[in-house]
Parts: sequence; C-alpha cells; structure tokens
Amino acid sequence: MSTQGRHARSTDQAAHRSAEHARLAESPSASGPWRLWGPYLSGRQWGTVREDYSADGDAWAYLPFEQARARAYRWGEDGLGGISDRYGFLNLSVALWNGQDPILKERLFGLANAEGNHGEDVKEYWWVLDGTPTHSWMSWLYRYPQAEYPYQRLREENARRGRDDREFELGDTGILDQNRFFDVRVDYAKAGPDDICAEITVTNHGPDPAPLDVLPQIWFRNTWAWGVDSRTPSLHTIDPMMFGGRSRAVECTHEFLGRYVLAAEGAPEVLVCQNETNDVALFGSESNPTPYTKDGIDNRVVHGDLTAVNPDGHGTKAAFWYHFDAIAPGASVTIRLRLSTEDVNADTFGEAFTAVVADRRAEADDFYGSVIPQELPAADVIIARRAFAGLLWGKQLYRFDVRRWLQGDPGEPVPPRERNGPQGRNITWEHLSLADVISMPDEWEYPWFASWDLAFQCVALAHVDPAFAKDQLLLLCREWAMHPNGQLPAYEWNFSDVNPPVHSWAAWQVFLVDGGNDHDFLIRICTKLLLNFSWWVNTKDADGSNLFEGGFLGMDNIGFFDRSAKLPAGYRLEESDATSWMAVFCLNMLQMSLELAMTVPAWDDIATKFLEHFLSISKATRSSGGTDNALWDEQDGFYYDILVHPDGGHQKLRVRSMVGLLPVLAVATVAPEVWSKLPDFTARLAWLRRRRPDLAEGVVTDHGAGHGVMFALVDQDSLIRLAGRMLNESEFLSPFGIRALSAAYRTPFSAEIEGQQMTIDYEPGESRSGLFGGNSNWRGPIWFPVNVLLADALRRHAGYFGDTVTTAMPAPNGPQVRFDEAADVIDDRLVDLFRRGPDGRRPSNGNRIEASADPLWADHITFSEYFNGDTGEGLGASHQTGWTALVAHLLCRPKVSRGESTVNR
Repeated sequence: MSTQGRHARSTDQAAHRSAEHARLAESPSASGPWRLWGPYLSGRQWGTVREDYSADGDAWAYLPFEQARARAYRWGEDGLGGISDRYGFLNLSVALWNGQDPILKERLFGLANAEGNHGEDVKEYWWVLDGTPTHSWMSWLYRYPQAEYPYQRLREENARRGRDDREFELGDTGILDQNRFFDVRVDYAKAGPDDICAEITVTNHGPDPAPLDVLPQIWFRNTWAWGVDSRTPSLHTIDPMMFGGRSRAVECTHEFLGRYVLAAEGAPEVLVCQNETNDVALFGSESNPTPYTKDGIDNRVVHGDLTAVNPDGHGTKAAFWYHFDAIAPGASVTIRLRLSTEDVNADTFGEAFTAVVADRRAEADDFYGSVIPQELPAADVIIARRAFAGLLWGKQLYRFDVRRWLQGDPGEPVPPRERNGPQGRNITWEHLSLADVISMPDEWEYPWFASWDLAFQCVALAHVDPAFAKDQLLLLCREWAMHPNGQLPAYEWNFSDVNPPVHSWAAWQVFLVDGGNDHDFLIRICTKLLLNFSWWVNTKDADGSNLFEGGFLGMDNIGFFDRSAKLPAGYRLEESDATSWMAVFCLNMLQMSLELAMTVPAWDDIATKFLEHFLSISKATRSSGGTDNALWDEQDGFYYDILVHPDGGHQKLRVRSMVGLLPVLAVATVAPEVWSKLPDFTARLAWLRRRRPDLAEGVVTDHGAGHGVMFALVDQDSLIRLAGRMLNESEFLSPFGIRALSAAYRTPFSAEIEGQQMTIDYEPGESRSGLFGGNSNWRGPIWFPVNVLLADALRRHAGYFGDTVTTAMPAPNGPQVRFDEAADVIDDRLVDLFRRGPDGRRPSNGNRIEASADPLWADHITFSEYFNGDTGEGLGASHQTGWTALVAHLLCRPKVSRGESTVNR
C-alpha cells in the first residue's frame, strides 16, 4: 500500500471527525447541498476575455471599470465580499459609500494592464480571514477609506512611473494615515444548505466620527437580454408590516432556483432597480429598456436621483440602505441579514441566528484542529489557516461557452468578423463550454482558471477538500474542456498557450494526500492524461529527438529572448525545462500505473511504456552525439536550452536559470516488493539493463537486494554539481527560497546569438523589460510552486541515497547535509516569507503599508504571486492565494521518513 502521506500526525487527531467533515461527507460532489452557496461571486468581471466582444481583443478597454456599474455583464457578476449560488443566478454582496466618493464602492478597483507601470494591479486592501470547504463559515475583511477614494491620482501617478519605479499604491497616497478607514468585516454562517446568516460589522479606526452608508445588495445575473432565454426572474419588496416593522425583506423568485427571501434586520430603505445596461448614459442611445437601470441604486444614493429606482419595489436588483450619520472612533455597527427559502418570522434574527454564527465559527476551529498539525507554533497555524481560507475563497463560478461567444447572441449585434478570423482568440476551442465552480489564482487579477495554477492549488486543497481537488483535476480533462487533440486549456486569454504539464504530478500528490486509496480517481485521471501525453509528444517534439519545445512555460523572462516568439524559419529551441517536465510526466504516469497494476495487472504494460519513454528522454538529455547537442553541459555542470539551426547545428544558450535546475525534478523510487508483483515491468527493466545499458546507465540506480530502485534524470555526480549552484547564496539560494535566475548575473552576462549580442542581468523583483507584457516578471524572483517541487525532489533523492550522498548548505563552504535536510531548509525559508522576522515584520510585506507595526496591518497576511529574490517582498498579484497557498501544504503535510519509497507495496 502506498505509504507516502499516510503518517498520522497523531492517532487522536487523525481519527477526529468534525461537524464540517460530516458536511463534506454529505456533499462530496459539486451538486451536494452544502455546496450550493459559496464565495462564487467574482471580485472582477469587467476587463475579462469572456465579456470582450471587441474586434481587437482589448478586453480591458472593451468593458472598463467605469462602465461596470452601469453595464450588464454577459457571463458572470462581481462584487465586494459576495456570495452566489453555484450557477451564478442569484448574487449577494456589499456596497459602501463614505459620502465623499463619486460612485458607490460596489467592486474592487485596480489598474488595467496598460495603466499600471508593472501591468494590471488592484489598488485595494482586503483579506480573507477564515472559511471552511463547504462554506458553512466564511469571513472576509475590506478596508474602506473615509476620504474620497483617489481613483484618478492612482491612475496618473502609475502612468507617470516607469518600470524602474515601484508601483504607487493606495497606502502611498496618505489617504489611510491615522487609520482613517473603516474595516468592513463580512461573516457568513449557514444554518442549512439554503439558509445563510450574514453579519456585516463596520468599525471606525480613525480619530474622528465619520459617516457611512452600507448597502447590502442582492440581484439576479442578467440571463434574459441576449436573445437566448427570455425568462426573467422576479424580485420585489415584501410589506414590512408583515414583520411588525422589525425588518425588511425582498422576495426573489427564479424558475430554476425557486424562491428565496433576503431579510434585513431593522428598518433600512429598500431600493430596487433592474440589472440592465444604461445605454443612454454609456452609449448615447435614445432610450433604455427600463427607466431603472443597473446603476439606479448608485444614482439614488450618491446623486440623489429619486427617479432612478422603482417606487413599486419590483425589479431584478435590490439594496437595503443603512445610513449612519457618524460612527464614533473605535465604535462598530453590525448589520444582520438572512437569505433563506423560508419566510421571515420572529426567530429570523433571534437567538438561533446568534447561535448559528457562534457554532459555525467554533466548528471551523474544530475542523482545522484536525487538519493542521497540533505541534505547529501558533503563528504557523495562522499562516496555514489564512492560506486555506484564501484558497477556498478563490473557488469562483466560471461560465464561458466559446462557441456562443464567437458567434454572438441572437439578441445582440453580429460580432466583428475579426473575432472569427485566422487571428481570432480561441477560435479552435469551440468545444469548450464551462459553467462550473473552479479554483482560481485570485479573485481580481486572475479571475479565471489557468491549468497549471489549478494543479498546484489542488494539492493544497486536498488537505481540506480532497473530493473537490480531484473533481477539479478531472474537470479540465473532460470533453467540454480538454481539446479533442488532448491539449489542456491554458487560460482564457489563449487556451492554446502551453502550460507545463504538472497535472500528473498534482494528481499523484492529491491521491497520496487523500490517503492513497481512491483508485477510481487514478484510473479516470490516468486515462485522460494518456491523451494529454500524446499531444505533447506529437506537437512539442518536432523531430522525434525526445527533446521538447513549449515556449515560455511559465519561465517568461529568464532567457536572452522571448521563448514564445516565433523563431526564424528552420530554427528550433530545445528546452531544458520542457524536456524535464516531460520526464516528470513520464515518472508520474509510471508511479500511478504501478499503483494501479497492483490490483489491475493490465496497468503493468502502461508502466513499462512510461519507463521506456523516460529512459529515451534521459538518453537525449545526455546525448551520445557530442556535447553541443546535449542539454547537460559537462564543463559547466549545468543544463541549458539549445538553439537548433536550419543546417542542424546546435548552440547552447548558456544562461544559468531555473530551466537548468528543473531536471532535478525527474526522480522516483520504487520499493523492492514491487518486483515480485509486477513481472512484465520487472522483466522489461531487466532486459533493458542487460541489452540497452546506454539507456539505463546512470538513470536506473540500485544498491542491491532490499533497497529498491531509483529512476532519475540527473545522475549522482551531476546532482551534486547542480546542488552546488542551487544552494549557493551567490547564485540561486536566497534567504527565502530558490531564485529563478542566478544572482551571478548581478554583473550582466552577454553572448552572441546568430550574430547578435544579447545581454541578461539578474533582477530580484519587478522586471524592467516590457518584452512579455503584463506581469511577466520571472527574471530573478522566487517562485513558490517550483521551489516546492525542487525541495520535494531533493527529498526523494535523499530517500534513496540517505547518508551516502551529501551537499554543502550553503554551498560551497557550508556544513555537509543530506539532501532531505537541504530540502527542509528550503521549505523553512519559504514559510519564513510569512513569519514575523526579528523586526516584527513579515518579509513578504516589504516596505509597504502592510509592514506597519500597527496590529491593524501586522496581524494580516498577504499572499503574493512571486517574491523579491533578495528581500522576499511579495510582488505581482497581491492576493494570489492560489499556488502560493502551497505554504499550507508545506505546513500540514505529514513528514515522510527518509528511505521510504514513493511506490511502496
């Protein structure tokens, strides 16, 4: 039986099952009752590809932030701290007005890609505080300035700054000085699958009393304006005297969802309009389909337009308007809401409401007490729990039918012909049709799935919701997502782009984290990944050399040139990282096949197939035809990309970057007891070692009977040499992990490529090059998921070598340590990004306002997209609790004993 991932933290902790575990058992699938409602409402729908119906594909400009408040979306919705049903029909969120802003604060503001000096960039402060996987308990905190929000100043200052300058953030404007802000905390607690208690608590942290309007909003997604489905849901106010004047309510009726009532405690004014575009205001049309358009509530509250909302109380969007003349310094006010299928009654906001909120909060503590190791320091428990919370909040609804999007809707103008031309976006993905809750990198900057982000996210999710993690991995392999040719969709900006093939690694890790028993999952994922593997072999190995291409592969900016750009005719780039990813793919498929072959002998043949393919890739990286066409460079002790010329000549691109470290990832060990149970695999390996020693030598290693066998792309001597660079602080090793580019290039490095002098230099943080657009800034920073993979690979090497192979840590003059000890140091440095240092600050906060010693800032943790290679400051997307949530995986996974095999029966 597979034993990796099965070492219980303690018998009592492993055996404990909480109320949240019971809910998970009751709702294992996406259609489970406890999964109907969740944080599925996006943080940003404007500026997305789904909403872009332009001819030029400029999604940011087609539906900009300014239009979002008055323009109905086609495919989704967005809001502040919001929830929705898993189909996205009915949505609930919070709107705010400080009496100063020109518009209601209904959604998060940020700069479009062309506006930021480092690409798109959200300009708000918020944190996900807590949450459970069934969303029985959710807690979200937003920081709202008391002075007018500086929309224009943020745009102008960032436009003025160049790539060498830091981003200009909201905290830099001074608007938050003296804590002149409201903290708006939104808590959701489910009394039942379709009965949700909500509390909005607002606290004035400033020195003076300050006014505030709080407007909880509920609305239906517009499904009726596009000529596809004319059925319109209904929303209307209910006579307040029915409740003795103690609360207000709206009734929401939908043909699919049924009937819901949203009740609000107290006596707020109820404002109702339609979720329809204001064509007159936005486009100069002569009339609107309704006098009460989407921006009606904004126009009523901010601009005092009494005619903007429906006096009859009927529509498809409503808000409860709570006005507070002056909230005292340090004081809090709480608003309570309840969304339920039941009518309002005397108990709606009674003692039962209070008990539900308290119970769900306590049950969340109980749940995480059984997930997070009890021996962790309290500070590390908080890091893990916040990472899980952000990851769970990132489960958002993704609706997109590419065929319908390309063709346009019957009720709308015909799309520009450029959309379906040869350069049209995603024109070869007409089969893709999704309407699912999907794990996304974050709710604002990446409010769409990316296949390899999702793979990393699923490994962390498996600790709290293994069923959802497995469903996510399978979803991207289903017929309505995976391309018929076997390619996985990359991301909506270009589904045909190439992400590294980490799906197999994630599937194997999720299987192990979940206990290593779900063979049905392994069979389902493996059969689909066979198709994906074939796509890679058929499209990314142009000459059948077993050396692969692939483009940027997440390593955007760490070469002399853009690896995704089309090369001149006859040239080809054979990539160290693409080849390494394929070797890893082979070994993951080998491991899963061996696991399945223990009970289904036919999988023995599949294991043999991937063994032989791995050996062929390994041979190609070492090449017997001379050093020029080998990825491994014996003189430098490093792996490099190779530029293949039209005449068959080869040139190594001698840049020491992450692409040269990735071959270390391709390693797996097989326990000795496997050999007696899998005769085909055993016999074939013996035959290869006897008849084809050129394939097996240095790649297949064993120390005799009882020690098992290790398969590794990097042999022992090469591993030691690579480790000497990886663990050298003047090259790759930083105080907070492994850099993407060697710091040796602080002194720029130049080389001549095809007669052109090219230069590369180490940049620890934001890229100074606009070559790749947006936030493609991978020149020198620390990239969390690859660090996790590298440390795990070192640990697997150590599991085989034990004390017989060591390395200096740090190289070259540090003490000798085993490779698993080196891996532990890397893991610890990664977690240190979020721990308070001796100065009380978290390195990831850098010198931004988040690094303030004030507990209002210091107590919160921000998870960024990547990190400065020297200081650890978080960069890129500022709420990327996607792959960075792997920190929770590092803290929560059981420790695997040295010498234990990956496959061990």
